[in-house]
Amino acid sequence: MTDLNGRTAVITGGGSGLGSAIARSLHAHGAEVILVGRNEQKLAAIAADLGERARWLSADVSDAASVDALRDALAGTEVSILVNNAGIPGPVAALTDIEVDAWDEVFAVNVRGTYLLCRALLPDMIERGDGDVINVASVSGKRPLAHRTPYCASKMAVIGLTSTLAYEVGPAGVRVNTLSPGPVAGPRMERNFRLEAERSGSSVDEAEQAFVSRSALGRMVTEEEVGAAVVAMLGMPGMCGADVDLSAGMVA
Repeated sequence: MTDLNGRTAVITGGGSGLGSAIARSLHAHGAEVILVGRNEQKLAAIAADLGERARWLSADVSDAASVDALRDALAGTEVSILVNNAGIPGPVAALTDIEVDAWDEVFAVNVRGTYLLCRALLPDMIERGDGDVINVASVSGKRPLAHRTPYCASKMAVIGLTSTLAYEVGPAGVRVNTLSPGPVAGPRMERNFRLEAERSGSSVDEAEQAFVSRSALGRMVTEEEVGAAVVAMLGMPGMCGADVDLSAGMVA
């Protein structure tokens, strides 16, 4: 069992989905968790549900001034775990039909947000000579997924950012790794299946089956499994620069 007592974790996109699941898992293993996101009502509800050792701060990860304000609000807090989970799925459409603003929005949240949070919180970790950054990417960054070019490209960018950053800060004792989930059961995938069904003229069930049939286990992973994977990665102090697939065999 990984013991995270005495450690403080910042989780972006903490108001729902994977972010809240990761926060719950870290909290269950003893960490103090700080939920970060834009939906204050959701953040407050999850923090209240977790109780002691949980709080929230509002921030837009894509906005430099907002992230700087977050960094200032955390002054005096020893953040030793950063989970860059905030992300958006973006449009489901052929590349030639995607508007520039929609493309830029995906990269602003998924890539720029990861960069800004790392830039804000890494200096203290480097100074202390210890810390963990886990960037949540996706197996969709590593294989073709038609009509999802901005999302796939952004997640591959996160993987590249991670591998390079690991070599920049590893010598200071800071570990940087990527967790790449496959399809995760929940509202986001349900939305994607509906959009794909509309695009292809199939049923939602057919769209889902076509997608999960690509995995070795023939299913999606769960939010709880993603949270458990983050804890497991934190329990491996020799891991740095890795990209961990959690996909039910989706890459195979």
